[in-house]
Amino acid sequence: MHYVSTRVTSASAARNPQQFSDILLGGLAPDGGLYLPAEYPQVTGAELDAWRKLSYAELAFEILRKFATDIPDADLKDLTARTYTPEVYRNARADEPAGDITPLRVLEDGPQGKLVLQALSNGPTLAFKDMAMQLLGNLFEYALANNNDELNIFGATSGDTGSAAEYAMRGKRGVRVFMLSPHKKMSAFQTAQMFSLQDPNIFNIAVEGVFDDCQDLVKAVSNDLEFKARQKIGTVNSINWARVVAQVVYYFRGYLLATASNEQKVSFTVPSGNFGNICAGHIARMMGLPIDKLVAATNENDVLDEFFRTGVYRVRKSSETFHTSSPSMDISKASNFERFVYELVGRDAERTHALFRKVDTHGGFDLSGAPDSDGDEFKHVAKYGFQSGRSTHADRLATIRDIADNYGITIDTHTADGIKVAREHMAPGVPMIVLETALAAKFNETILEALGQDAERPAGFEDIEALPQRFVVMPPDVSLMKAYIAEHTGL
Repeated sequence: MHYVSTRVTSASAARNPQQFSDILLGGLAPDGGLYLPAEYPQVTGAELDAWRKLSYAELAFEILRKFATDIPDADLKDLTARTYTPEVYRNARADEPAGDITPLRVLEDGPQGKLVLQALSNGPTLAFKDMAMQLLGNLFEYALANNNDELNIFGATSGDTGSAAEYAMRGKRGVRVFMLSPHKKMSAFQTAQMFSLQDPNIFNIAVEGVFDDCQDLVKAVSNDLEFKARQKIGTVNSINWARVVAQVVYYFRGYLLATASNEQKVSFTVPSGNFGNICAGHIARMMGLPIDKLVAATNENDVLDEFFRTGVYRVRKSSETFHTSSPSMDISKASNFERFVYELVGRDAERTHALFRKVDTHGGFDLSGAPDSDGDEFKHVAKYGFQSGRSTHADRLATIRDIADNYGITIDTHTADGIKVAREHMAPGVPMIVLETALAAKFNETILEALGQDAERPAGFEDIEALPQRFVVMPPDVSLMKAYIAEHTGL
């Protein structure tokens, strides 16, 4: 299995083929693009039948071995077996099957269709990011040990990626984590979960700005190839291919749990800001998983919904980005979106590069086919199954109340966005699976507003906001950020 950049021509890629281990520790390709397989591995009906009997760890091994062909099977099987255990994913609710890491719960089954919730928040930080990040931590440690090397992870978070990365990497040999987050724009629980970590290899940096400012800093540092090499910079954001492909696994798991035969299709609704989570669903569909619709649910920061309705991709400025009650989706520049656009324009790397240069210079591009637009590829979106919808604070409150009153479940704000939008795209005979984003306790301020009572907290998180916090506040300045990294790595 070889990988290409979304901005490299096939001829140059052929001269410098990349394997999974070559791109594992990095993020952006040297040309600023994102990595994708030269071609997607295909899954057969016989494989799907066999996979119905597997545990989550066994399923993860079978899917990942199609992408990580340069890692010996025995090593990869050991890595997935150590990652996906009931001990690591221990925060399951009492009504979930013991030992099932991503169980399904049917919420509605009526004339409009079947609405299903897939639990993805049983990991150590109570968010779906743990599903990939725990594996990434073990993969990084494995690769670094094999090469007697070290890695400085530089990432950005709007809330959950940061804590998931830090919990996955804390104490890992040869790894330091420098994590950027928007100052005072995460929930109190999310902030405490990150900033209370006292491990010497964890560095939390609160950036005076919004998430997109943090993300721009990560890309700017990654594009300085000399600095990146000298400081041994890697990333855990969803621009990292290994993280995206690890998320592909739970789409297969959800499908296999929701169906009895491969003749059936399902749809997925995914709360989405950075396009990483739903990109994994797109990859699963390209591999042959019988997915009907992939529905992107946004909050008031609706750049993705606007594209899937109109064909116009228009990023917002920091001043135009709303601070909402589903803050992990307060994103106005979807860094993973380039992977899909590359497919949409026929894997034309030069055209992809030109479109994203226009994002930098003009704030977006237009593929609607209208006069003076940048192309007409929007007409092909439907064949990839993508649809979308938007949710507001009032919608979140109403959905949280509805699910609590009718099903006795307290959902978080991002999952509420997902359920609200999913209901607009349901179809009879095709189960609609909503991917849970996090446990409600992480966004208690809104749960209290919606329900008049606090969200239940798993054991060990009762007083997390009262713990001492360790972080620094910095402006969104690339030179200052580089100086801070260099000072604390000693490289």
